Amino acid sequence: MVAKLTVIFFIILCFQVGVLLTLLPWINWSILGNWGDNYLLASLSRTTGLPIIQQTISSGWVRGAVSALGILNLFVAFWEVFNFEKSVKSLENNG
Repeated sequence: MVAKLTVIFFIILCFQVGVLLTLLPWINWSILGNWGDNYLLASLSRTTGLPIIQQTISSGWVRGAVSALGILNLFVAFWEVFNFEKSVKSLENNG
C-alpha cells in the first residue's frame, strides 16, 4: 500500500511540476507579472548589479529550456502512469 501511494504521489508531483514549468514562462500572470519582468528578478538584478541576469532569464532560449524541462516532467508522469504496476513492484522488492 505504501509503494502504491508513493508512486501515486510521485505521478502527481511530476504532473504538477510539468504543467507549471511548461506554462509559467509563457503566460503573463497579472499578479506575478511577466516571466522576465517580475519584481523578484528585477530586485535580484539590481542588488547584484548584473542586469544580464534579467536579460538572460527573459530570453526565449531560457523560456524554451524551462518549458522543455516541464515537458520532460510530463513525460515522466505519463510513463509512470502507464508503468504503474511495474514501478510498485520495483519499490516493493527494493524496500
